[in-house]
Amino acid sequence: MSKVISTDVLIIGAGAAGLMCAATAGYRGRNVTVVDMGKKPGRKILISGGGRCNFTNQNTLPHHYICQNPHFVKSALSRYSADDFIELVERHGVDYHHKTLGQLFCDDSAQAIVDVLLTECDWAGVSLDLRSEVLSITKTDEQTYLVNTSDKAYLCESLVVASGGLTMPKLGASPIGYKIAEQFGLKVLPTTAALVPFTLHEHDKQRFDGLSGISIDCKVSSENGTSFRENILFTHRGLSGPAILQISSFWRAGQAIIIDLLPDYNLVDVINDWRANQAQKSVKNLLATLLPKRFVEVLMHEEVTAPLITDKAIKQLNHNDIQVLSNYLHHWQIKPNGTEGYRTAEVTLGGVDTDDISSKTFEAKQCSGLYFIGEVVDVTGFLGGYNFQWCWSSGVACGQEV
Repeated sequence: MSKVISTDVLIIGAGAAGLMCAATAGYRGRNVTVVDMGKKPGRKILISGGGRCNFTNQNTLPHHYICQNPHFVKSALSRYSADDFIELVERHGVDYHHKTLGQLFCDDSAQAIVDVLLTECDWAGVSLDLRSEVLSITKTDEQTYLVNTSDKAYLCESLVVASGGLTMPKLGASPIGYKIAEQFGLKVLPTTAALVPFTLHEHDKQRFDGLSGISIDCKVSSENGTSFRENILFTHRGLSGPAILQISSFWRAGQAIIIDLLPDYNLVDVINDWRANQAQKSVKNLLATLLPKRFVEVLMHEEVTAPLITDKAIKQLNHNDIQVLSNYLHHWQIKPNGTEGYRTAEVTLGGVDTDDISSKTFEAKQCSGLYFIGEVVDVTGFLGGYNFQWCWSSGVACGQEV
């Protein structure tokens, strides 16, 4: 058996939440070790945001998170906000820029964010043990935890699970965090891929063949009424783009999504205006002034619209035609076949039940000294930097306690 190394705090996972927690605890004078099975820390940070890391969102509020207990996120988010992380980034001289909807990205590489975290950990005296796989965990009679890894054994007072979810398995994602939770009696809610592109049924793939790369500003809604206003993007596999990724967190298998293709217009009013000024022109050509022409061509073959649109001039449309066409384009429905799954998903929906965790300290209520933070918990942020902010906030809250 390996020699047992004693440490005050052992953190499983050298990602955003784990490193943030480690630095926070280290600055409190705690002896902290972070173990991770990967070759390098912060692997998910490095590939996020197209390699520039959407590291937070200035507009972060509790309602930007999905959780069975909607109040759970409030404490941590209020105690370590987006402004707090921005101050940290600025203190380290990282150049960044604003994008739409409060999103902040590095000007250069996402490596800058990893460097900030590693520098903080270094200054706080944190030890990092990479390429180290956790094999077993035992709680001792002394209420400490014995953690056996592939090359060492650790004895710790506080064990923090920051192992992430199941997304991007090529980066080493694993269910270890959920297994640890279940081992110690915590409930794990069902997990699924979230913030993920949709795949389409074969007949829809054939219909939209040739539209790959076309992007449309839309309002996309789920059957439960949740909606997002951003772009959708046609791909060779199905549908993607920010609005699709957002709504995927609220979509369930077998459901349709409803898309308002013209959210800035009232199509009835637009058609009436066309009748007054461009009555001789075809519906098809005029719609192509509002939507991509290739997409309009596909719509021409829709059974619902063909009798209305094909080869008709605006002046030929009667009142009922206009109402049907307006309803169709403002409530266009499509039923996805599924999602692309964990391979391309940005986050995991579900996870360790927050009812079993303190919202202030992230300690398991029935198992002292055991903590869960970051993506492994049943907290899923919207697209746009919210999930990283959850990692920073939960990491700091836990680091102040362990």
